[in-house]
Amino acid sequence: MNVTEAYVDSLALNSGAIKNGRDLAKKNSFTLLGISEDQTVLFGECQGSGKEPYRCSADFVKEESPVFRCSCPSRQFPCKHVLGLLYSRTTGKTFGVAAIPPDLLEKREKAEKREEKKKEAAETETPVKRKTNKAAAAKKAAAQLEGIGIAEKLLHHIVQSGLGSLDKKSLQTAEEQAKQLGNHYIPGIQTTLRELLLVLRSEDDRTAVYARAVEGMINLHSLLKKSREHLQIRADQPDTPLDTETPLEERIGHAFQIAELRDSGLAEGETELLQLAFRSYADEARGEYIDEGFWADLPTGRIHTTKTYRPFRAAKYIREDDSFYEVIRAKELFRYPGDRNARVRWEEATMREAEAGDYSRVRSYAVKSVADAVKQVKNQMKNPLSDKHPVLLLHAASIGRTDDGLYALLDESGNRLLLTDIDCLGHPTVPLLPMLNERWLKDQAYLVMFEHDMALGRLAAQPLSIVTDDAVIRLLY
Repeated sequence: MNVTEAYVDSLALNSGAIKNGRDLAKKNSFTLLGISEDQTVLFGECQGSGKEPYRCSADFVKEESPVFRCSCPSRQFPCKHVLGLLYSRTTGKTFGVAAIPPDLLEKREKAEKREEKKKEAAETETPVKRKTNKAAAAKKAAAQLEGIGIAEKLLHHIVQSGLGSLDKKSLQTAEEQAKQLGNHYIPGIQTTLRELLLVLRSEDDRTAVYARAVEGMINLHSLLKKSREHLQIRADQPDTPLDTETPLEERIGHAFQIAELRDSGLAEGETELLQLAFRSYADEARGEYIDEGFWADLPTGRIHTTKTYRPFRAAKYIREDDSFYEVIRAKELFRYPGDRNARVRWEEATMREAEAGDYSRVRSYAVKSVADAVKQVKNQMKNPLSDKHPVLLLHAASIGRTDDGLYALLDESGNRLLLTDIDCLGHPTVPLLPMLNERWLKDQAYLVMFEHDMALGRLAAQPLSIVTDDAVIRLLY
């Protein structure tokens, strides 16, 4: 059982739950703290507002997928009492060794029996290939094509009218039409259209707005064209399998299930991941908060992303991710179709403390040549459906200023990559560079996010973090 403060933080739904759980541990609110003889179960009693204390527990018999229970009526899970129990463990509170309470033992035995039955059924049953309901698939594809038609007409109207003639009234009309797409099973396309309309509504400098709008229209046009071709095939042949080679399905709006990823060969075996950067932001077009992490796959060096989507209206009921400093040991890694920084997820995992060897391994994967890095980024950006903000790990022989006073990353050959803050992130990190220890500006690995600056006609790159021999120095929070 490896219960650390960072691990408990990662379980909490939000910062409020973390504070409440820590307060319970700090104020000694637990009248009982116990641990089983085999060190797999923590249990306790926490005094609440009623006569009877709340009974909570954390069962780590399967460390990669622990079970948390509490008798309180809270809708948050794990609740503050379970978090308080775990924080009591991390802060060195005394847990008396005792037998597992009978009710917990009974629940554990029932869970074990259910798992055994599932395992037996899986071993004896012949895998059944999922059948496609052709009529339903054809009907859905027809509705999607109808929605694409609405979006195409709207885009054509914007182009035909001219960006300079769009006023608040016409944009309001366009937004009302965009809402109709919610009935056509294309939420991804609807989001892309909303992104364009948000750009057009911006009060920023019109030259910059028009540059971003043109890029948005090109992106939307390419998405609509590819989507129509793909969905027309599905309408004609309803049993056409999902496209798992490109990000098209997700760009249209398909939400992949675990079973689909596994059936498509997108499930990988056990691996270890180290988080290099993290950010949370509000996506107005989606109507959601997004918690995004960038992780180095220790065995392969690939940079993955994780994303937790929290709708504005339900954000308080969904676990809020945060920066993570330990190494994740994922039992099975699921990879979504995508580009260089594919989105991943896992269901079961354990944690361990990061070691010097982990940082050295990550550093060894850094791209040594600026020219190679730029080539990789440009090749990805050429694909109209690709992520336009790729992240790479680059080796920097040094970080210094140019004659113009700008910061640049220099490789071993003296080739340079200008560093600047990009619009996508909205949080500056370049101004932090002169505050860093000088040793962090030489012979280090930098995690960098790229963006194409249409106004200047060049790549813009912003540093997210620095990987040294013994730590990850995060510039972005």
